[in-house]
Amino acid sequence: MIGDLVTEAVRAAETDNAEQVARAAELVVKSLRADGLVFTAGAGHSLAAVAETFYRAGGLACVYPLYHPQLLPLHGAQSSTSAERRSGLAAEVLGAAAPGPEDVLVVFSTSGVNPYPVELARAARAAGAPVVAVSSRRSVAAAPRRAGSTLIEEADVVLDTGVRPGDSSFPPEEPRTAALSTILNAFLWNAVLAKVVTLAEDAPLWRSSNVAGGDEANSALFARYQPRVPALA
Repeated sequence: MIGDLVTEAVRAAETDNAEQVARAAELVVKSLRADGLVFTAGAGHSLAAVAETFYRAGGLACVYPLYHPQLLPLHGAQSSTSAERRSGLAAEVLGAAAPGPEDVLVVFSTSGVNPYPVELARAARAAGAPVVAVSSRRSVAAAPRRAGSTLIEEADVVLDTGVRPGDSSFPPEEPRTAALSTILNAFLWNAVLAKVVTLAEDAPLWRSSNVAGGDEANSALFARYQPRVPALA
């Protein structure tokens, strides 16, 4: 039963986002051609999607993950909720490095209404960087606004996961468990990667370090991007 729900949600996300995935991929390829970086961000469980983008076998080597320890529930569940609702944290996170015109910002946020994701997107666009939002229009519409606008209003491209308000999917008639946003975030990100590779066969991609030749293949990517992406140390 849950497998059917996941399959249906993934198929719907693929169909409904085909045009937007292509647009997001074009932005990423444009950034690659300009030797830019793809900044990725999220809060709470959306940080799982950020981890999916960073130093991942088959993933882009030019990803700069934006992160603050207070945003991770493992460092404090209630404090992580408070952190993404705190105005000003985005500016603090962007203090070390911020996207510019040659870069792209991808923000994962299902509800898309808290100050952290909204202020990240607003700052990036003010600096000339395009913003891709991975969010849920249904969830945004149902959530209380806490930042004046929403992530999808601040974004240039919106990838819509379509998850229900509250994220749960089971049982279908009264959902209260089995959140789908993590699965759909990862799927849509990988859909963008697949399109990127069709547009740019030379895209810088990590190899698994657990296959023959992986470490050797990755060494050049470390040399190229570690000076610009401190998390690659």
